[in-house]
Amino acid sequence: MPDLRDKTLFITGASRGIGKAIALRAARDGANIVIAAKTAEPHPKLPGTIYSAAEEIEAAGGQALPLVVDIRDDARVDAAVAEAVERFGGIDVCINNASAIMLTGTLQTPIKRFDLMHQVNARGTFVTSRACLPHLLKADNPHILNISPPLNLDPKWFGNHVAYTMAKYGMSMCVLGMAAEFAGKVGVNALWPRTSIATAAVANLLGGEEMMKASRTPQIMADAAHAILVRPAASTGGHFYIDDEVLAEEGVTDLEPYAVSPGTPLMPDFFL
Repeated sequence: MPDLRDKTLFITGASRGIGKAIALRAARDGANIVIAAKTAEPHPKLPGTIYSAAEEIEAAGGQALPLVVDIRDDARVDAAVAEAVERFGGIDVCINNASAIMLTGTLQTPIKRFDLMHQVNARGTFVTSRACLPHLLKADNPHILNISPPLNLDPKWFGNHVAYTMAKYGMSMCVLGMAAEFAGKVGVNALWPRTSIATAAVANLLGGEEMMKASRTPQIMADAAHAILVRPAASTGGHFYIDDEVLAEEGVTDLEPYAVSPGTPLMPDFFL
Protein backbone atom coordinates (compact mmCIF):
# COMPACT_ATOMS: atom_id res chain seq x y z
CA MET A 1 0.00 0.00 0.00
CA PRO A 2 1.30 3.51 -0.77
CA ASP A 3 2.09 5.69 2.21
CA LEU A 4 3.38 9.15 3.15
CA ARG A 5 6.83 8.17 4.38
CA ASP A 6 9.29 11.08 4.06
CA LYS A 7 6.57 13.31 2.57
CA THR A 8 6.32 16.83 3.98
CA LEU A 9 2.84 18.06 4.91
CA PHE A 10 2.18 21.74 5.62
CA ILE A 11 -1.01 21.75 7.73
CA THR A 12 -2.76 24.88 8.96
CA GLY A 13 -4.58 24.63 12.27
CA ALA A 14 -2.84 21.37 13.15
CA SER A 15 -2.52 21.98 16.88
CA ARG A 16 -5.84 20.23 17.60
CA GLY A 17 -8.91 18.59 16.13
CA ILE A 18 -9.09 17.38 12.55
CA GLY A 19 -5.79 18.99 11.56
CA LYS A 20 -3.91 17.21 14.32
CA ALA A 21 -5.63 13.89 13.56
CA ILE A 22 -4.52 14.12 9.92
CA ALA A 23 -1.00 14.97 11.08
CA LEU A 24 -0.85 11.99 13.43
CA ARG A 25 -2.08 9.60 10.73
CA ALA A 26 0.65 10.80 8.38
CA ALA A 27 3.20 10.64 11.20
CA ARG A 28 2.52 6.91 11.57
CA ASP A 29 3.88 6.54 8.04
CA GLY A 30 7.01 8.50 8.94
CA ALA A 31 5.98 11.82 7.38
CA ASN A 32 7.31 15.29 8.14
CA ILE A 33 4.64 17.58 9.54
CA VAL A 34 4.73 21.37 9.57
CA ILE A 35 2.29 22.48 12.28
CA ALA A 36 1.26 25.98 11.16
CA ALA A 37 -1.07 27.36 13.82
CA LYS A 38 -1.51 30.26 16.20
CA THR A 39 -1.65 28.40 19.50
CA ALA A 40 1.70 28.69 21.23
CA GLU A 41 0.10 29.06 24.68
CA PRO A 42 -2.80 26.90 25.91
CA HIS A 43 -6.26 28.31 25.14
CA PRO A 44 -8.67 28.36 28.12
CA LYS A 45 -11.37 26.43 26.22
CA LEU A 46 -9.44 24.66 23.45
CA PRO A 47 -6.65 22.36 24.67
CA GLY A 48 -3.44 21.78 22.74
CA THR A 49 -0.60 23.88 21.36
CA ILE A 50 1.73 23.56 18.38
CA TYR A 51 4.35 22.21 20.79
CA SER A 52 2.17 19.54 22.39
CA ALA A 53 1.03 18.50 18.90
CA ALA A 54 4.69 18.26 17.83
CA GLU A 55 5.43 15.92 20.74
CA GLU A 56 2.52 13.66 19.75
CA ILE A 57 3.57 13.65 16.10
CA GLU A 58 7.13 12.64 16.94
CA ALA A 59 5.90 9.97 19.35
CA ALA A 60 3.78 8.57 16.50
CA GLY A 61 6.83 8.23 14.26
CA GLY A 62 6.96 11.47 12.30
CA GLN A 63 9.12 14.57 12.35
CA ALA A 64 7.51 17.83 13.42
CA LEU A 65 8.22 21.50 12.83
CA PRO A 66 5.93 23.63 15.03
CA LEU A 67 5.59 27.17 13.67
CA VAL A 68 3.52 30.02 15.09
CA VAL A 69 1.55 31.16 12.05
CA ASP A 70 -1.49 33.40 11.71
CA ILE A 71 -2.60 32.68 8.15
CA ARG A 72 -4.12 36.16 7.92
CA ASP A 73 -0.51 37.41 7.75
CA ASP A 74 0.67 36.54 4.24
CA ALA A 75 4.26 37.57 4.96
CA ARG A 76 4.33 35.15 7.91
CA VAL A 77 2.89 32.37 5.77
CA ASP A 78 5.59 32.95 3.15
CA ALA A 79 8.26 32.87 5.87
CA ALA A 80 6.83 29.69 7.40
CA VAL A 81 6.83 27.95 4.03
CA ALA A 82 10.46 28.98 3.57
CA GLU A 83 11.33 27.59 7.02
CA ALA A 84 9.58 24.32 6.15
CA VAL A 85 11.49 23.99 2.89
CA GLU A 86 14.78 24.78 4.61
CA ARG A 87 14.12 22.10 7.24
CA PHE A 88 12.66 19.32 5.08
CA GLY A 89 13.79 20.16 1.54
CA GLY A 90 10.37 20.79 0.00
CA ILE A 91 6.60 20.49 0.44
CA ASP A 92 4.54 17.61 -0.89
CA VAL A 93 1.13 18.32 0.61
CA CYS A 94 -0.71 21.48 1.67
CA ILE A 95 -3.72 20.97 3.92
CA ASN A 96 -5.92 23.99 4.50
CA ASN A 97 -7.65 23.07 7.72
CA ALA A 98 -7.60 26.31 9.75
CA SER A 99 -11.04 27.84 9.95
CA ALA A 100 -13.11 30.40 11.84
CA ILE A 101 -16.79 29.84 12.51
CA MET A 102 -19.82 31.79 13.71
CA LEU A 103 -23.23 30.34 12.89
CA THR A 104 -25.27 33.52 13.02
CA GLY A 105 -27.68 35.41 10.80
CA THR A 106 -26.92 38.69 9.11
CA LEU A 107 -28.05 40.99 11.94
CA GLN A 108 -26.34 38.87 14.59
CA THR A 109 -22.93 38.76 12.85
CA PRO A 110 -20.51 41.50 13.93
CA ILE A 111 -18.51 42.84 10.99
CA LYS A 112 -15.33 42.06 12.92
CA ARG A 113 -16.35 38.40 12.95
CA PHE A 114 -17.36 38.51 9.27
CA ASP A 115 -13.90 39.79 8.46
CA LEU A 116 -12.22 37.14 10.61
CA MET A 117 -14.06 34.28 8.89
CA HIS A 118 -13.22 35.56 5.42
CA GLN A 119 -9.61 36.37 6.29
CA VAL A 120 -8.99 32.93 7.79
CA ASN A 121 -11.17 30.68 5.65
CA ALA A 122 -11.18 32.06 2.12
CA ARG A 123 -8.19 34.40 2.07
CA GLY A 124 -6.04 32.23 4.36
CA THR A 125 -6.61 29.19 2.14
CA PHE A 126 -5.65 31.16 -0.96
CA VAL A 127 -2.57 32.67 0.72
CA THR A 128 -1.32 29.32 2.04
CA SER A 129 -1.95 27.46 -1.21
CA ARG A 130 -0.23 30.21 -3.20
CA ALA A 131 2.82 30.09 -0.92
CA CYS A 132 3.09 26.29 -1.13
CA LEU A 133 2.43 25.90 -4.85
CA PRO A 134 5.94 26.70 -6.19
CA HIS A 135 7.25 23.85 -4.03
CA LEU A 136 4.31 21.52 -4.72
CA LEU A 137 4.96 21.87 -8.44
CA LYS A 138 8.43 20.40 -7.87
CA ALA A 139 7.14 17.50 -5.75
CA ASP A 140 6.63 13.91 -6.83
CA ASN A 141 2.92 13.48 -5.98
CA PRO A 142 1.69 16.88 -4.78
CA HIS A 143 -1.71 17.51 -3.22
CA ILE A 144 -3.71 20.40 -1.82
CA LEU A 145 -6.57 19.30 0.41
CA ASN A 146 -9.04 21.84 1.78
CA ILE A 147 -11.30 20.92 4.68
CA SER A 148 -14.36 22.52 3.13
CA PRO A 149 -17.85 21.51 1.95
CA PRO A 150 -19.23 20.66 -1.48
CA LEU A 151 -20.46 23.70 -3.37
CA ASN A 152 -24.25 23.86 -3.43
CA LEU A 153 -26.21 27.03 -4.17
CA ASP A 154 -29.42 25.85 -2.53
CA PRO A 155 -30.55 28.83 -0.39
CA LYS A 156 -31.02 26.58 2.65
CA TRP A 157 -27.24 26.46 3.11
CA PHE A 158 -27.10 30.27 3.21
CA GLY A 159 -30.24 31.40 5.02
CA ASN A 160 -29.18 30.69 8.59
CA HIS A 161 -25.51 31.75 8.46
CA VAL A 162 -24.72 33.49 5.19
CA ALA A 163 -21.41 34.97 6.40
CA TYR A 164 -19.98 31.60 7.44
CA THR A 165 -21.25 29.84 4.32
CA MET A 166 -19.64 32.47 2.09
CA ALA A 167 -16.34 32.07 3.93
CA LYS A 168 -16.32 28.25 3.78
CA TYR A 169 -17.45 28.25 0.16
CA GLY A 170 -14.49 30.52 -0.55
CA MET A 171 -12.28 27.59 0.43
CA SER A 172 -14.24 25.29 -1.85
CA MET A 173 -14.04 27.75 -4.73
CA CYS A 174 -10.25 27.62 -4.35
CA VAL A 175 -10.57 23.88 -5.03
CA LEU A 176 -12.72 24.48 -8.09
CA GLY A 177 -10.34 27.05 -9.55
CA MET A 178 -6.95 25.63 -8.60
CA ALA A 179 -7.92 22.09 -9.63
CA ALA A 180 -8.58 23.43 -13.12
CA GLU A 181 -5.52 25.69 -13.14
CA PHE A 182 -3.11 22.96 -12.04
CA ALA A 183 -4.83 19.94 -13.60
CA GLY A 184 -2.40 17.09 -14.15
CA LYS A 185 0.20 18.76 -11.94
CA VAL A 186 -1.28 19.09 -8.43
CA GLY A 187 -4.24 17.18 -7.03
CA VAL A 188 -6.48 19.87 -5.53
CA ASN A 189 -9.50 18.54 -3.64
CA ALA A 190 -11.83 19.13 -0.71
CA LEU A 191 -12.82 16.79 2.12
CA TRP A 192 -15.85 17.17 4.36
CA PRO A 193 -17.45 14.96 7.03
CA ARG A 194 -20.82 13.26 6.71
CA THR A 195 -21.52 13.85 10.40
CA SER A 196 -20.52 16.15 13.20
CA ILE A 197 -16.90 15.53 14.26
CA ALA A 198 -15.98 15.40 17.95
CA THR A 199 -13.55 18.28 18.38
CA ALA A 200 -12.99 20.73 21.21
CA ALA A 201 -14.75 23.38 19.12
CA VAL A 202 -17.91 21.24 19.01
CA ALA A 203 -17.72 20.50 22.72
CA ASN A 204 -17.04 24.04 23.88
CA LEU A 205 -18.42 26.35 21.22
CA LEU A 206 -21.13 24.64 19.18
CA GLY A 207 -23.14 21.77 20.64
CA GLY A 208 -21.76 20.63 23.97
CA GLU A 209 -21.78 17.11 25.34
CA GLU A 210 -24.92 15.93 23.53
CA MET A 211 -23.52 16.88 20.14
CA MET A 212 -20.23 15.20 21.03
CA LYS A 213 -22.05 11.92 21.69
CA ALA A 214 -23.76 12.22 18.29
CA SER A 215 -20.44 12.71 16.51
CA ARG A 216 -17.67 10.64 14.98
CA THR A 217 -14.05 11.01 16.03
CA PRO A 218 -11.59 13.07 13.98
CA GLN A 219 -9.92 9.77 13.01
CA ILE A 220 -12.47 9.22 10.23
CA MET A 221 -11.35 12.46 8.57
CA ALA A 222 -7.71 11.52 9.11
CA ASP A 223 -8.14 8.11 7.48
CA ALA A 224 -10.10 9.60 4.57
CA ALA A 225 -7.49 12.33 4.05
CA HIS A 226 -4.70 9.73 4.07
CA ALA A 227 -6.51 7.69 1.41
CA ILE A 228 -6.80 10.77 -0.82
CA LEU A 229 -3.21 11.92 -0.34
CA VAL A 230 -1.68 8.63 -1.46
CA ARG A 231 -3.69 8.62 -4.70
CA PRO A 232 -2.02 9.79 -7.93
CA ALA A 233 -2.21 13.58 -7.94
CA ALA A 234 -2.16 13.83 -11.73
CA SER A 235 -5.50 12.05 -12.01
CA THR A 236 -7.10 13.27 -8.78
CA GLY A 237 -8.40 16.81 -8.80
CA GLY A 238 -11.54 18.88 -8.41
CA HIS A 239 -13.34 16.40 -6.15
CA PHE A 240 -15.48 17.33 -3.17
CA TYR A 241 -14.96 14.19 -1.16
CA ILE A 242 -17.12 13.06 1.78
CA ASP A 243 -15.28 11.05 4.45
CA ASP A 244 -17.45 7.91 4.48
CA GLU A 245 -17.56 7.75 0.67
CA VAL A 246 -13.75 7.85 0.49
CA LEU A 247 -13.49 5.03 3.01
CA ALA A 248 -16.11 3.00 1.13
CA GLU A 249 -13.93 3.31 -1.98
CA GLU A 250 -11.10 1.86 0.11
CA GLY A 251 -13.26 -1.05 1.24
CA VAL A 252 -14.02 0.31 4.72
CA THR A 253 -17.76 0.02 5.36
CA ASP A 254 -17.91 -0.60 9.12
CA LEU A 255 -17.82 2.92 10.54
CA GLU A 256 -18.95 2.04 14.05
CA PRO A 257 -15.37 2.24 15.43
CA TYR A 258 -15.38 5.96 14.57
CA ALA A 259 -18.46 6.69 16.68
CA VAL A 260 -17.89 8.56 19.93
CA SER A 261 -20.90 6.79 21.45
CA PRO A 262 -21.69 3.64 19.44
CA GLY A 263 -25.43 3.22 18.97
CA THR A 264 -26.23 6.90 19.41
CA PRO A 265 -27.91 8.45 16.33
CA LEU A 266 -25.40 10.60 14.49
CA MET A 267 -25.77 14.33 13.86
CA PRO A 268 -25.54 15.00 10.11
CA ASP A 269 -23.20 17.79 9.11
CA PHE A 270 -25.18 20.92 8.32
CA PHE A 271 -23.72 21.32 4.80
CA LEU A 272 -24.92 17.88 3.65
